[in-house]
Amino acid sequence: MEAGPITALYAELSGLPAPVSGHVSEEKLPAGLQSYTVDTEWSQSELVRGSRLRYSQRWTLLTDSDHLQSIRAVLPPAPCVPVSGELLSGLSPKRGLRAVIRETGGHQLLEIWDSHGLRKCLNLTALKLHGRVYDDAQFGCLSWSECEDKLLYVAEKSKNTNNGESASVKDRSVYCEDWGEALTNKSVPVICVVDLQSGCVSVLQGVPPDVSPGQALWAPGSQSVFFVGWYHEPFRLGLRFCTNRRSALFELQLDGSCAECLSGDNLSVSCPRLSPDGSTLIYLQGRVFGPHNQCQSLQQLDLKSRKTSTLLDVVNRPQTGEFAGVYEGLPPCCWSTDSQRVVFSSANRNWKDLFMVDRRSKKVTSLSDSLSDPSQVYGSWKLLTVQKDLMVVCCSSPNTPPTLRVGFLPPSGEAVTWHTLQRPVITFDFHWTVLDVTPPPEEDNTHYSGLDFGAVLVKPSHPLHEAKIPLVVFIHGGPHSQFPAEWNCTTAGLTELGFAVLMVNYRGSTGFGQDNILSLIGQIGCQDVKDVQNAVLTALRKEFTLDPERLAVIGGSHGGFLSCHLVGQYPEFYRACAARNPVINAATLLGTSDIVDWRYSSVGLQYSYDQIPTAEALAAMLEKSPITHAAKIKAPVLLMLGARDRRVSPHQGLELYKALKSRALPVRLLWFPEDGHSLSRLDTQADCFLNTVLWLHQHL
Repeated sequence: MEAGPITALYAELSGLPAPVSGHVSEEKLPAGLQSYTVDTEWSQSELVRGSRLRYSQRWTLLTDSDHLQSIRAVLPPAPCVPVSGELLSGLSPKRGLRAVIRETGGHQLLEIWDSHGLRKCLNLTALKLHGRVYDDAQFGCLSWSECEDKLLYVAEKSKNTNNGESASVKDRSVYCEDWGEALTNKSVPVICVVDLQSGCVSVLQGVPPDVSPGQALWAPGSQSVFFVGWYHEPFRLGLRFCTNRRSALFELQLDGSCAECLSGDNLSVSCPRLSPDGSTLIYLQGRVFGPHNQCQSLQQLDLKSRKTSTLLDVVNRPQTGEFAGVYEGLPPCCWSTDSQRVVFSSANRNWKDLFMVDRRSKKVTSLSDSLSDPSQVYGSWKLLTVQKDLMVVCCSSPNTPPTLRVGFLPPSGEAVTWHTLQRPVITFDFHWTVLDVTPPPEEDNTHYSGLDFGAVLVKPSHPLHEAKIPLVVFIHGGPHSQFPAEWNCTTAGLTELGFAVLMVNYRGSTGFGQDNILSLIGQIGCQDVKDVQNAVLTALRKEFTLDPERLAVIGGSHGGFLSCHLVGQYPEFYRACAARNPVINAATLLGTSDIVDWRYSSVGLQYSYDQIPTAEALAAMLEKSPITHAAKIKAPVLLMLGARDRRVSPHQGLELYKALKSRALPVRLLWFPEDGHSLSRLDTQADCFLNTVLWLHQHL
């Protein structure tokens, strides 16, 4: 197999665009018509420049003023407009002003645009009131006040002293904690307010000194702000992909008085969202420590009475076909116009589904299509926004790249009429199916008995030449995440090249209830390994076209951990392995990971900040690690490591590399000096895909 066609295929697949955000505005027209403008922003990878492009596109929908739920016509979309250098952007709700924070020439600028062009530009860097503006999903925000004369954002605290001088010489080399993987140099965030009339920027005072603020938004009346504060004492733990960090919801007055805590103690909160009528603030709430990603409850705070109640509770064990709980963050706009319904998307077994909860009845309803033709069913529904009761969603499946669809919130008991605005430029002739897997009785979890799990099988509809298809077992990381039946570039590329791919959601994955997540605690390296093996055996039993003699396993992070476990525990079963930033020895990882708490929780030990490793704890971690099976590995192993990985040190992969090299076993290591845990640089992703395909082709 030649490298050229593989690289060309990956360039085509990774270059397919995906919508990442949306905004809806409305306008009354003559002749009893109403128009809805849908502004969307898209992301598209471009391998020639090695960059991710952003562009915007606009649609106009026409409805009858008397029947707003019925779309009469969709006008042809406007041309795509490149959005270059933008870190954050936000449209004001009334006048349609567009605020942009842009990076250019080493400076960060705040721009305000209206229908007549650029109206105001502030050089935030030159003001020297704060450090870099945060544009990440964890802390970042750009929020308009009600009167649209103020803007709110979060930035790094200035390293200058109060009189504007730099820190003293003796403090130049003092260690500064940050928030870990993918949040390097994000250490002390501050909330900033821009007065657009005067052009003044101020840093809000009154934030408690032991919390880092983020996800800020204006309170009704714009005289105060709500924000999430993450506690950073006694020290910071990694935040990326971790919804189990101690945090609270605060309200801070603009006059600088001390912030008021609005949520309970020793909880994790995120995603505050204000209702359109300004009466209610909803937010997600979860436990502190334990699994880093768990089922969360949806709380509602009545701003008049200041009383909090639970709108959606944690789902411990969903019944078949029922709502399985909330596992993902809320989009910026998720309320119905009447402030009585909340719309969100979340993992649901092997799918990602779209849901609505009615505050009056607390009933949860699925809003996705229920078509009789399985080939037309989308396995993943992601809500981008809901405004003016018009939902904008991104849908996809393993054979269908991201698709933009819209639909109005329906009256009670009725289905949504969905309209597709933008179809992908290409779809693929893959066959995909969802498998439900029940562990055998001897592998049932005694503390959480009766649990099942699942997998998504994707295979070529027309095999290239052979009667039997080689199978690649693809295992997600986390471990508390999910492989929904959605578009996946790696899966699509492997399938297009003639492989079948089995994406496994072992016990501990999201979307199956909190009990399923908790069942993995103390059972890593055993329960999850056996679950993947049972999923493979189930697929081989049900699909006679799969070749049991040509099996490979791939995965990253905890998926790499499981991949290496499988080739060690089942050395005669798998013919090849490709692992990205795998956990190899949890004991030696203990002192180098930004989420040290997970190293204890994963083996069933309680964590506290003052924890000192014991021989027993280190022994438990070692016992559950793939390195203990390294001497039994026979399959060739490809390792792909990011030198800047702060979650799973690259020395983990090097430890296995040396163990295999010492036994003269076939092993190949790719080292990416500029990449971190996710190996997310475009050139890295293309390199990993190419080498993985060549490795599988060589050894299968």
